[in-house]
Amino acid sequence: MSIVSNTLKRIKPSPTIAVTSKAREMRAAGRDVIGLGAGEPDFDTPDNIKEAAIEAIKKGDTKYTAVDGTPALKKAIQAKFQRENNLSYDLEQISVGTGGKQVLYNVFMATINKSDEVIIPAPYWVSYPDIILLAGGKPKIIKCEENENFKLTPKKLEKAISKKTKWIILNSPSNPTGSAYTKKEIEDLAEVLKKYKKVYILSDDIYEHITYDNFKFFTIAQIPYLKDRTLTMNGVSKSYSMTGWRIGYAAGPKEIIKAMAKIQSQSTSNPTSISQAAAVEALNGAQGFIKERADSFKQRRNFVVESLNSIKGINCLKPEGAFYVFPNCKKLIGKKTIIKDDTNFAEKLLEKSEVAVVPGSAFGLQGHFRISYATSMENLEKAISRIKKFCESL
Repeated sequence: MSIVSNTLKRIKPSPTIAVTSKAREMRAAGRDVIGLGAGEPDFDTPDNIKEAAIEAIKKGDTKYTAVDGTPALKKAIQAKFQRENNLSYDLEQISVGTGGKQVLYNVFMATINKSDEVIIPAPYWVSYPDIILLAGGKPKIIKCEENENFKLTPKKLEKAISKKTKWIILNSPSNPTGSAYTKKEIEDLAEVLKKYKKVYILSDDIYEHITYDNFKFFTIAQIPYLKDRTLTMNGVSKSYSMTGWRIGYAAGPKEIIKAMAKIQSQSTSNPTSISQAAAVEALNGAQGFIKERADSFKQRRNFVVESLNSIKGINCLKPEGAFYVFPNCKKLIGKKTIIKDDTNFAEKLLEKSEVAVVPGSAFGLQGHFRISYATSMENLEKAISRIKKFCESL
């Protein structure tokens, strides 16, 4: 009899972490691997944020804090929502966790009962379905194809909702595609959700500040009649290059926030006090560098999209945000090539050309692969050259 619980058997390890680990192992063995798998900005955490953390250590802010965030950080988050999204929340409506992933874990563990359904548009971030499964719920995957710009349509949403639907997850800009919903697209989805008052919305806005071409970010909690059943999740990891600091946060209905704190109190307790002090400075301090870094990402995006579309057998949409592209490689799969599927494509690309990407099937949509362009132009140029040679060899 296995010691491992049946609950754990329902899920799988994160594919993105697996790809990054494999690339790291190959590098350690002397291989010249270029990793395009990790969802992590290559920029450093700004100095003012580091200094705030150092100052917190010097002051002795190294003790336990309130379970779901210090008052100072909650006030900074409150101000952020008001300033950037015109959303007003009480401090009791705000939760801080050890990264965005814990925030998501908390909310679903706190609200899902057995057989509750959660609508997840695919392609999706790899952890969504597994967190739902851990919570005892049922992921309801709705495929959003390339010709739909990988976005959920009102028609598909309406068809997906059932009596068992408890949540829908919206992620804009998206990981893995970079696609972002316009205000009009969100309003159209809201019109459908307006009719189903027992369905809650989880809005994952972690890539809010990484958008291009004058795209105007809009979040579904800004629809007044949906605010009371929307939990908006965000964090400092992507916009402020603070992935290792592990601070995520959410705002929403008090009942849900209180339940999330209860879960967190019996798992990790508070996020690191030092990281919280740094996050206060991130949210309250100078914000100008965010646009500068987004402009740098835009240059990389343009290069990667143009270069991929010049490769025979590859098609790549130009995303509105985040730092990913999700190219289509279906023409390179099948009887005429040695490639069986997108997973096989990623495996052979790593093995033969030493470029690490994540297969689209990990995100719920086969025939694609994800590239993170959060790396130097030098690395991107080398990687694209290798991908081109690999594709031509097929």
